[in-house]
Amino acid sequence: MRSPRRRLIAGLLLAPVLSGCFASNDDGSSSDSAGSGEGGRLRVALAFQPTENYSPYGGQDAFILSRLGVSEGLTRLDANGTAAPALAESWSSEQDGRSWVFTLRDATFQDGSEVTAKAVASALTHAAAADPAPTALSGVKLTAEAVGDDRVKVGTGQADPVLPLRLTNPSLAVFAPKAYGKDGKVNPLGTATGPFELTRTTGDTAAALDRYGDYWGGRAQVSGIDARFVSDGTARANALRTGDVDIAEGLPVAQVASLDKNTVHEVNTARNTSLYLNTQQGVFKDAGLRAAAREAIDTSAVAKGVYEGHAEPARGIYGPALTWAAGKRTEPTGRTKATDPDGEAITIATYNDRPELAETAQVLQQQLQKAGFTVKLEVRTYARLESDLLAKKFDAAVVSRNMMLDTGDPVTVLAGDFACDGSYNLSFLCDKDVDQLVEKARAEADPGKRQDAAMKAEAAILGTDAVIPLVHLKVVTGLGTSVKGALLDPYERQFVGTGTRR
Repeated sequence: MRSPRRRLIAGLLLAPVLSGCFASNDDGSSSDSAGSGEGGRLRVALAFQPTENYSPYGGQDAFILSRLGVSEGLTRLDANGTAAPALAESWSSEQDGRSWVFTLRDATFQDGSEVTAKAVASALTHAAAADPAPTALSGVKLTAEAVGDDRVKVGTGQADPVLPLRLTNPSLAVFAPKAYGKDGKVNPLGTATGPFELTRTTGDTAAALDRYGDYWGGRAQVSGIDARFVSDGTARANALRTGDVDIAEGLPVAQVASLDKNTVHEVNTARNTSLYLNTQQGVFKDAGLRAAAREAIDTSAVAKGVYEGHAEPARGIYGPALTWAAGKRTEPTGRTKATDPDGEAITIATYNDRPELAETAQVLQQQLQKAGFTVKLEVRTYARLESDLLAKKFDAAVVSRNMMLDTGDPVTVLAGDFACDGSYNLSFLCDKDVDQLVEKARAEADPGKRQDAAMKAEAAILGTDAVIPLVHLKVVTGLGTSVKGALLDPYERQFVGTGTRR
């Protein structure tokens, strides 16, 4: 077993304001001078604050760890949306797809202990027992057991042809045994397996990461990352403009024209902005009023007026980045006739970490008020909104969602977002016809037939008017002109890797 290396913690971000926050390290040295050339540190501004103290279960913290190169699972999602090796070198199915055996590569955790089959099985067992369950496991009863020292058998009860894709989800990342607490939380500091080790956090405002020298995939080209979580999109853009950060996530479209064009990088994604209607309680429990809301909304006004050409009117749950969807789409089925809103009062919630969402909500407010609704808006940061959002405290929510983020499988997102037991079901939809179609789609092993089945389920979901897709998005990332090797991932799971440098 290799001994863990001890590294100095550098570039800690303690100031609460963004301007100048990357100016110095704890030892008084300039992070700017340390950041140039081989081995320097990267300065990154991310849009979303951690909500679960970096535990990968519950909120979006798992994706923060993945984007920063801290954590990884048995498999990863490649650019084509297929499962590729990560901690597992290879895998094969058994028992007609009801279980899979994964052969591990030689790797170590960041605490120096070996990645063993027992440790991996324990990590997956913890993930399966998490409450709420990771969205990738919606409707799946996952089990894991060690088979010798270097193989792990993962079962799902019934055949699951996309299990290798499912295991790419960052919430199913593998951590060292000491990471798991009795409270069900995970402490990722120094316990993951990625090229960068999370060494220190400053609440939900900043984090410091050091290069993990024994990473199985090779030595990172920078010595570490100084990350700050900045919910204000204009502040992220200004930090890029002034050179205070090297990489800025999720630039507001309103800022693009004022930035150096060589720093702006746009990527087509499977991300949508949609209006989710609460079907369980309140005004939109009435299907006729959901239909009235749908008929009142002009999505082209959102695409042109809010996103300024960096989005297009939505045609469904699956956007143009998924090229197979257009030729398979069918018309929504079972829609209810719209009824008169007659002044019904609704509250629409959204978050300002993505600045276009608040503006989108304002456009919808105007359109729905014109149709006869009385509309109030509730705008917060996502970290302050998520718990109330999942507790059914609003009539509707404007949310940006990458539909392939969870697994890269078009069916899994339907199970997580629209099935009765879905763990991120923001519409709280529970429709037996939808559930049956989703279950049928999940059973399909052939990729083409699986896509066909997903589109039939999409038609049924849209027919309930539980969700109103607004626009399909392009994501704009800011990169300093000296930055090389940043990962512009259409699935938004990776941001930096071993080759990212400045």
